[in-house]
Amino acid sequence: MSDFTRGSWAGGLAEWIDGDTVFLSVAFTWKLDDAYQRAIFWKAQGYRVRAGGPGIFTRKHYLADVAEIGGSAPDAVIRHNPMATVASRGCSVGCWFCIVPKMEGRTYTELPDFPVRPVLCDNNLSDLSREYQEHIVSRYRATGVPLLDANSGFEPRTFDDEVYRRWQPILRGPWRFGFDEATEGADVERAFRLLRDVSSRRKQVYTMIGHEPFAVCMERIRRVIAWGGEPYAQPFMKLNALEKRPHVRHDWTPRLLSDVARWVNRRGWKSGDFDTYRRSARNRHPAQADQLELAA
Repeated sequence: MSDFTRGSWAGGLAEWIDGDTVFLSVAFTWKLDDAYQRAIFWKAQGYRVRAGGPGIFTRKHYLADVAEIGGSAPDAVIRHNPMATVASRGCSVGCWFCIVPKMEGRTYTELPDFPVRPVLCDNNLSDLSREYQEHIVSRYRATGVPLLDANSGFEPRTFDDEVYRRWQPILRGPWRFGFDEATEGADVERAFRLLRDVSSRRKQVYTMIGHEPFAVCMERIRRVIAWGGEPYAQPFMKLNALEKRPHVRHDWTPRLLSDVARWVNRRGWKSGDFDTYRRSARNRHPAQADQLELAA
């Protein structure tokens, strides 16, 4: 068991050579410029270049003059993390901010012979059929490979006691699910009740910020903390963003998005509320500056 780890991720751009062909797998659109430069380099070395991945999907023509776009590369996820695997594709939920239903569809494609590895990257484990969930669990039990991370997690709406009891014996890592919009509150709270005996460090909740007003996003974060979980804040980004910069909406600013993400993801909430958070004595949060001006 000591040979199994969560591995490490390539950072959004993976490349490998197979015969006379170089493959570029682009996870994020903001890695397209890097992918373009790599394609130019490999073509200059005489290689055929093929490019694909989620980062290509919304900008299919970006590398069209330096690489062949599309096609399939089985088990490409291992090039991003040697400990990662995928047992199904697609997601039925259809979140407007997610590329999965657009790229993989809203029906599930099962991959029953998937290679069993410690990091399982399926999009929505709890919404798969009961039979296929049991198939995945049985594969892990039969091979003895520990499930260290169900990376994309479970859907609160379909997470019930049966799902919990099915996965609990093999899942060694955190229980991951999302609370990305205020309308999901009741389902997320119910999921927390099912996980009441699980430690807070093992209840990790993706809480997107920036797509709803500041107060609404903060309320979701505070509810996760109050329910005994650990939030993980992800600033909203457009699916075709060429720079790794959040898309600013509502009453947010780039600075406020950055500060909230730092406060949440570095567990600053353990030592105080966001209203008292500051990066440094010389770099206060805007809310604190306002308070100081009022006091003066």
